[in-house]
Amino acid sequence: MGGRKRRRGEKMSSSPHRPSWPRRLVPAAMIVGLAAVGAAVATTPPAIEPPPSATPRPPETVYKQTCGYCHGANVGPVIRGRGLEPDAIKYMVRHGLNGMPAFRPTEISDAELAAVAEWIKASKADPKEHGR
Repeated sequence: MGGRKRRRGEKMSSSPHRPSWPRRLVPAAMIVGLAAVGAAVATTPPAIEPPPSATPRPPETVYKQTCGYCHGANVGPVIRGRGLEPDAIKYMVRHGLNGMPAFRPTEISDAELAAVAEWIKASKADPKEHGR
């Protein structure tokens, strides 16, 4: 049998006339498919949390709806009438501590937080509130 000699490690083809394109087509199709998936993922915008309300809620409302649920209801400490510093309040609200969760800007906007922190500092104790 004529033809070229097989080199060491080279496999012998079952047919000398068998086309090699099917073996090349599969990896090429995989590359094209992965590129298409990658492009779809790259162009999909990331999920964005809805922005806080454009109109900030009054501090009394923020306190009643968010803070007062625990503070003054025998869950957390009473915070009204204690003269707490606004910076300390803002830090605690954003970072939380022990049983208090942190609140994201989508839950209490920065403007609402600044207003409620000032309101808490200036507020008098409410005799109806009880805390730990």
